[in-house]
Amino acid sequence: MSNISTNKQIAHDWLDAFNNRQLEKLLALYDDAAVHFSPKLKALQPETEGWVAGKTAMRDWWSGAFERLPNLQYALQHLIVDENTVMMEYMRKAHGEADMMVAEVFEIVDGKIVRSRVYHG
Repeated sequence: MSNISTNKQIAHDWLDAFNNRQLEKLLALYDDAAVHFSPKLKALQPETEGWVAGKTAMRDWWSGAFERLPNLQYALQHLIVDENTVMMEYMRKAHGEADMMVAEVFEIVDGKIVRSRVYHG
């Protein structure tokens, strides 16, 4: 399988794991030392400046998000994939909140996400 095919599969697996609250499957897509930035993290935990590093910190962040927003769903709008990067746009849907367009970029090395960044618009 080419990197592009693998990276496209990673994107679909990520969305599926997130939407189905499969935290361990989600984390398995990341390198152990991966870093992640989210504006929501920055707003809710300003001391992080929006960054978490490593799977333990990501597990804490996402498990908290799943608890706070049990109906949170992401609906894929666009997906662009190359040899090292995934860029996807999805609609963020959470009960009681307005829908929000989100872009997320993954940097992928050896089949694992090493860096991810969320952009809200």
